[in-house]
Amino acid sequence: MVTEQQRRMTLSPDRLLDVIRVQTEIVQLGIDLDKVMSLVVEKSQALTGSQGGVIELAEGDEMVYRAVSGLAKSQLGLRLNRATSLSGACISTGTPLSCRDSESDPRVDRDACRRVGLRSMIVVPLKQEEAVIGVLKVMSDKPEAFDEEHIEVLELMSGLIAASMANATRYELGEIYHRATHDALTELCNRSVFYDHLRQRLAQSRRSVERFGVLMLDMDGLKKINDELGHRAGDAAIKEFASRIKIASRESDTVARLGGDEFGIILYQVTHPEETATAIRRLIQQVSEPFEFELKPLPLAVSIGAAVFPDDGDDVNVLVEKADQFMYEMKRSQKVMRQPEQQAAISL
Repeated sequence: MVTEQQRRMTLSPDRLLDVIRVQTEIVQLGIDLDKVMSLVVEKSQALTGSQGGVIELAEGDEMVYRAVSGLAKSQLGLRLNRATSLSGACISTGTPLSCRDSESDPRVDRDACRRVGLRSMIVVPLKQEEAVIGVLKVMSDKPEAFDEEHIEVLELMSGLIAASMANATRYELGEIYHRATHDALTELCNRSVFYDHLRQRLAQSRRSVERFGVLMLDMDGLKKINDELGHRAGDAAIKEFASRIKIASRESDTVARLGGDEFGIILYQVTHPEETATAIRRLIQQVSEPFEFELKPLPLAVSIGAAVFPDDGDDVNVLVEKADQFMYEMKRSQKVMRQPEQQAAISL
């Protein structure tokens, strides 16, 4: 794939070698499309010398940030109006587009550009067979930061993603969206969906003046399991942990694996503070049930921190940070007290 595109492009051998190295890393990730997208945005940022990278997938009339790096890192899950964004125009034309200065380009969503902090960008289409399903974008906080060589690099990188999508999904479009939005090991929603739902819930709650909760969960003891029994046991423990917190959650709640041993839950509606405490107790009870891997008993435990809108904040990142702080504070305070049965820590 890269060799065919090399014949049409004018990149230096060193730059092409960099792209081939990325291709090797992608192959090593296998069918984990979530990790592939995260890798590609980080490498695209590095290879173009830009300040940020994004993969946006087209979902109905909107473009959704599904993988982010650099400038865009705090905007995971951001939704743009497809009809009024450069990404939407790229989807419509199926060709690479560039913006020299977002302050004067009528094709861009200027408010969104200011929110992210970008002044110039390149967007190239992500294609699945003949369908354009999203875009790969790099951005700079300075105007006129990109040239034709940067577009060539980004086209090569988008080709790598397309190949990965094909390998992972056998060309089934619905499966692409599933793999791009779900954790490969646990089948829970991934980080991008968590932040997407959190942003949507925050917008709804501001309008309706409703409370909702954010829980940040840390699976305790995973390193010990990996070190003593190996990563197969660790993966089994993660899958079991994910299954248990899903069972303990309501259908209306969003349950996500954020990465490693970190998980998040959005409690869709919290009418009374006691509801959050009840949810935490239910989670702890479910997680703490005995678990065996290949006839070996494994301790499962959880540390949990909670934040409630609007009591603890009126911003996505503030709410997550507050819940994280509470969780880590309780995790530290419980560490010396923790008994062999690894009792879970609660923080409210």
